[in-house]
Amino acid sequence: MLYGEKRLGRLYAKGAMATVRREWRGVKDTAYDFYEWARMWGMLLMTFSKDLIPALNSALHYRWMISYFCCHGFMDKNIMGQRGRALRMSHLLIYDIFRYVAENLVLLSKADRKNGNSEELNKMLMTFDEMTMGQIMAGFPDLCGIPHQLLPVFLVSEIDQLTCVPYIDAVESFGLPSDTCPVPSSECGALVIDALPDMGCGFISSSMPCDGSTMASSYFARRFPNTPVFHLCFPVRYEDESVLQSAAEDIKACIKFIEDQTGAKWNWDAYFTAMKRFNKETSYELEKWEINKTKYPQLLGPCYELFRKWNYEMDGGIDPRVIKTCEKVSKLIREAYENRDEAWPGKMKYRAIVWSCPAHYYANFSNWAANCWGIDVLVEMESLNFTKPLETEDKEEALRDLARLYERMVMRRHTNGGYHNVVTELWRQCEAWDAKLILMYQNVACKNMATVQGLLDDQGRERGYDLIWIEHDLMDPRTVSRRTMRDKVNEFMRTVKNAEPIDPSLVEFEDEVCM
Repeated sequence: MLYGEKRLGRLYAKGAMATVRREWRGVKDTAYDFYEWARMWGMLLMTFSKDLIPALNSALHYRWMISYFCCHGFMDKNIMGQRGRALRMSHLLIYDIFRYVAENLVLLSKADRKNGNSEELNKMLMTFDEMTMGQIMAGFPDLCGIPHQLLPVFLVSEIDQLTCVPYIDAVESFGLPSDTCPVPSSECGALVIDALPDMGCGFISSSMPCDGSTMASSYFARRFPNTPVFHLCFPVRYEDESVLQSAAEDIKACIKFIEDQTGAKWNWDAYFTAMKRFNKETSYELEKWEINKTKYPQLLGPCYELFRKWNYEMDGGIDPRVIKTCEKVSKLIREAYENRDEAWPGKMKYRAIVWSCPAHYYANFSNWAANCWGIDVLVEMESLNFTKPLETEDKEEALRDLARLYERMVMRRHTNGGYHNVVTELWRQCEAWDAKLILMYQNVACKNMATVQGLLDDQGRERGYDLIWIEHDLMDPRTVSRRTMRDKVNEFMRTVKNAEPIDPSLVEFEDEVCM
């Protein structure tokens, strides 16, 4: 107990994912963990106090707002078992995500025409589909860009596994087949039960990461008929440079749409400044990859996985505060590597890669795998995106680079453009990261990934890789529960690897009906 708990299963109460008490990590790390807990509360209270009445109204009107009260519990689940510099890096990264969430929740509450109804704010607010990247807003420094479904649907489903259940049931009651991907299903269901705010002077939709997003766009247009919509539709075969100019023209048309709806003008200086920051953040990300490819990986776990996706897709260099976090993490990860720290003390047994789309309702799955079995996820597929530095001088080439970036957004980078982007790419990444174990997520409703399952199985066997197929239903835990997902790993590790769990208390526990 001097250096922390050895049986983390004690922190789980039977029948609910309720924390009996905070994890004991030793005196120093427990004190730091409590400091970050208090800092998070301070940030949340200060942010919401700026516009308290609209925020309270949103909490009364939208059920998903209540789930954000559990953000500290979500943070605790993601950092279980971490110590030292790894704990500090995880706290720094997840703090930036929740600061973004809190600030945008306030904007959302204030702008919502069913709540705060600030017309002044709505005139300078552009909404876009949650699967559409936010970098285009860097050229409009005087405007606000908010992913419309991100907070009510996408991100909150990571915190509370039950959030999307009413959405899915609502849209299926309208006749939508139950085997549809839960992302567009949840987005459409949220519109059906009026769980999305009415705000902004325009909406940017897209076909990303797949055509399911177009269904959600059509529902949006029907629910908010007075909101102008622009549809970004990039070529599927994104590696073919002959279609790149078409994508760049789509970017130009989108910029003109924003200008027409808001009266603002595209600012090249502001855009280039933000993209220089984004390029620097990308260089820091590549540094993390290089260290994690060595025998001494340092930055692992759900906080890092979530930060990478959020930073790449939503922030994109726009917030100057994020680069400071990247600098702090860079310093810590270098120190940790030089000191040969263990990211999961005493639990570094298997080098693994996560492939395909992970379950939203089990965001901390890699944390459980590390603490229970010593399976250390070095990187996941959705982190391996576009890393080319974006052009920051030539304007025409800058637009083409922005199109390249959008074509390779999270998930789309691998599930579009040919099967080699997801099959051949996996073996290349396994070799680069020296990982023989693959946690192969299988979204039971994803038709794209289902088409290559046989190829992955056959080629993986030929190459000598261990694939653990883990079924899930993305945002609907009723189809495949979190416990069932864990059972897949437990069975594989015991029967195929003949391994024993590092922490037996984490092998069996109940968390089907909890947040």
